[in-house]
Amino acid sequence: MSRNRQILIHPSTRAFVREGLRTPGYRLFDLLHGYIYARWPYLYIGIGVGEHPISPRLARLSQILTHLLPQRQASEGDGSKPVNIGIAATYHGKVVPLAAATQLVMVNEDVHLPNLEQIIPYDRARDIVLKNPDHIVALDCPCRSARPNPCKPLDVCLIVGEPFASFISEHQPEHTRWLTPNEAIEILRAEDERGHVHHAFFKDAMLGRFYAICNCCACCCGAMQAQRRGTPMLASSGYITAVDQDLCIGCGDCEDYCQFFALSLSDGHAEINRTLCMGCGVCVNHCEQGALSLGLAPARGEPLEIQKLIDDFQRAVNV
Repeated sequence: MSRNRQILIHPSTRAFVREGLRTPGYRLFDLLHGYIYARWPYLYIGIGVGEHPISPRLARLSQILTHLLPQRQASEGDGSKPVNIGIAATYHGKVVPLAAATQLVMVNEDVHLPNLEQIIPYDRARDIVLKNPDHIVALDCPCRSARPNPCKPLDVCLIVGEPFASFISEHQPEHTRWLTPNEAIEILRAEDERGHVHHAFFKDAMLGRFYAICNCCACCCGAMQAQRRGTPMLASSGYITAVDQDLCIGCGDCEDYCQFFALSLSDGHAEINRTLCMGCGVCVNHCEQGALSLGLAPARGEPLEIQKLIDDFQRAVNV
C-alpha cells in the first residue's frame, strides 16, 4: 500500500468528532457509541427491536447490561406510579403535537437550550442545540425497515441540524434525501393524517441532545413497544386529552386512531385513560365533531414548544 494513500474520512465524520470533543461530559465511549449508532442505524435498531437474526443471542447480554445500569425513579402517566427509568435515560423521545413538531423544523437560527429538565424528565440527553437547523434529512425509518410488513412510506424520520443531517446523509445515501423546512412540514402533516405520532428524540451518544423527529406508529415503533412493556422511553407532551360529552357521538374514530390505546367507548361516549394518554393530539385532529381537545397537564412536565423557549431565553438575556 502506498504511503501516500490516506484513509477516507467523511467530512461529516470529522465534524461529528469535533463537536463531540467540544461537548462537556461527552466521553470517548459516547463518541464511539454515537458513531456506531449513526453509521449503522438499521443494524442497531434492528437488534434493538428484536427483528435482526442475531437479536436472540444478544437478548441475555442486554438484560445483564440493563440490570447493571443505575436505576432512577420517575413518575409514570399521571404521576401516581413510580417506575425505573434505567436505560431510557440515555435514549428517549418527547411526544410533540403537530404544531410543536412543525416549530422544530421551522427554526431559522442556531439555538442553545441546555438542561431542559422541566420538559425532558431524564438525567441525560435533555439539551436542544441546533446548528444549521434548516439542514434536514428524511431517513427511511429504521424501525419500519426492520419489520417484515412495515407501515408505508418509510422515509418519515427527520434528522434535524448539524452535524447529524450531513453524517446520516453521507453514510446512508441510499436511504436519505435532503428536505427544505416546508417539505419536512408536509411529511409531518401527512403522517399526522395517517394517525402517526411525532416524537422529538434525544440520545446521550448523539451529543446528549435532540437530533431527530420520528413519526411513529404503535405497530412498528420500537420506543412505543418498549413503553408498553414498562420501559418509559417516551415523555408526555405535557398535555392530556379531554372529551366534551355534549359533542361526542360515540363514533369510535378516536379509538381507532389512538396509538397509545388510551381511548375507548363507554356508555356511548369516548373515555380517556389518563395514565396511558400522552397528549399527542392525533385524536383531536381526527375528531370530526370537535369533541376532543388538548389541555395542559402540569404534573407531566412542560410542553416542548421551541419558539416559546427561544423567546423566554431571549427575554431573560435582555433583562
